[in-house]
Amino acid sequence: MTGIAIAPIDRGSAANAVEVRGIVKHYGATKALDGVDLTVREGTVLGLLGPNGAGKTTLVRVLSTLIKPDAGTAVVGGYDVLRQPKQLRRTIGLTGQYASVDELLSGYENLYLIGRLLDLSGKEAKARAAELLERFSLTEAAKRPAKTYSGGMRRRLDLAASMIGRPRVLYLDEPTTGLDPRTRNEVWDEVQRMVGEGSTVLLTTQYMEEAEQLAHELTVIDRGRVIANGGIEELKTQVGGRTLQVRPVLPAELPEMARCLHESGIGATFSLDTGLLSVPLTGEEQLTAVVGVLGTRGFGIAGIDTELPSLDEVFLAITGKSAAAGTAPTRTKEPVA
Repeated sequence: MTGIAIAPIDRGSAANAVEVRGIVKHYGATKALDGVDLTVREGTVLGLLGPNGAGKTTLVRVLSTLIKPDAGTAVVGGYDVLRQPKQLRRTIGLTGQYASVDELLSGYENLYLIGRLLDLSGKEAKARAAELLERFSLTEAAKRPAKTYSGGMRRRLDLAASMIGRPRVLYLDEPTTGLDPRTRNEVWDEVQRMVGEGSTVLLTTQYMEEAEQLAHELTVIDRGRVIANGGIEELKTQVGGRTLQVRPVLPAELPEMARCLHESGIGATFSLDTGLLSVPLTGEEQLTAVVGVLGTRGFGIAGIDTELPSLDEVFLAITGKSAAAGTAPTRTKEPVA
């Protein structure tokens, strides 16, 4: 334990399941974690985002007692990760980036064994194993050795194994990488079910859709440091870039509408293909000004929406790096009354 700064045990706020303060982890000259602070409220999902190599998995390994930090403190479920690792391990579940099931055992045997190791009775372990095999569509393969499973099936079994003890805190490290859309949705449903039953989840992901679907709050980490945190809508607002989209009654009037706005000092573009006039918003007063100009000039308006930046765009703006391949940007629409 030489060189590790240990503060007196703090069981944390009653409202927080995870509290991390100043965690540092070095690998030689590389600072994998460089003073990370993190809080996860009980009964919520915190999405931990960041480029490859940002330090996400290292932080998960510290919080699951797999590696020791060089400095800093962390309390999970009321237990200090350095001073009370045995107690802490009984309150957490972990699914890493790669499936870690025993390939010689059947799917059912894997889950039953873990249930018994977690002190479930034989009856409880059997029931819980059967329940999770059904939830993850593995019932038909339950008696087959895990080595005969496809990669996606192994991943689902690994996820089920991390959930069998109904952990108070569940770490999911990029849990749906490589899964098909149906299986991914099953994982999402199970995570939401567990959170509804009181579990807390720390989710690392590179899929923005997954973060938006599951996370209550986000923390963005890069080069071992936290560079942003907050609610999804809060981060979108901080990044800015809201756009007003106006759909005219007569699409042929789009060029004239744009010209009138320019004459009033309001920048606008239009697309005849989409039939929309787009105005970057700098404040709520500009929305009123746009509607006022167009109404005064007698243009008919069929609809108005505002668009927030997508989570992909927020990620790019914060980190300056590209998000995971295959995540097509989407935009969140807000109807305007």
